[in-house]
This record gives sequence, structure tokens and C-alpha cells, in this order.
Amino acid sequence: MITGPQMRAARALLGIDQRALAALAGVSVPTIQRMEASPGTVRGVIGSLTKVVEALERAGVELIGDEAISQATGRGVRLKTAPGEP
Repeated sequence: MITGPQMRAARALLGIDQRALAALAGVSVPTIQRMEASPGTVRGVIGSLTKVVEALERAGVELIGDEAISQATGRGVRLKTAPGEP
């Protein structure tokens, strides 16, 4: 659904800190900290994760999954796989 690094990048694009994201999503700051510390896909309470994803989307971030095509317009960044990596 979303990775820790992807969540940090989304926050950076919005120019907000963890406290602001927590407020937008209606979750605690420690929840955001735990999610962002995940090296891969964020795991945890689905309800909290859904709130964070929806808050990021409402704020204007499009989260793009592996092999997904962006449906939005505007500028952005996408992490590409390095040569030789799966």
C-alpha cells in the first residue's frame, strides 16, 4: 500500500512535518513515526494506515505503486529500480 520512505517523501513534497501529517490524518505522532520507520511496506492497524493515505491524497499527493501508471498531472518524483535490481 505505502512504504515508510514513500510516506516521508510525500510529507517532504507537501512541506509538512510529522506532527502536521498526524493532525491531518487524525492519528498520533508516534503512529506516523512508526510507519515512517518501516523499511518496506508499512504494516500496522489498517484503519490508521488508511487515514494517513487518505490524508496525503486529500493534501494533493498521488501515491504510485510498483508498475502503476500515474493518473494525475503535475510534477512529481518516482523512485526507479536501479539496474540489476528486481
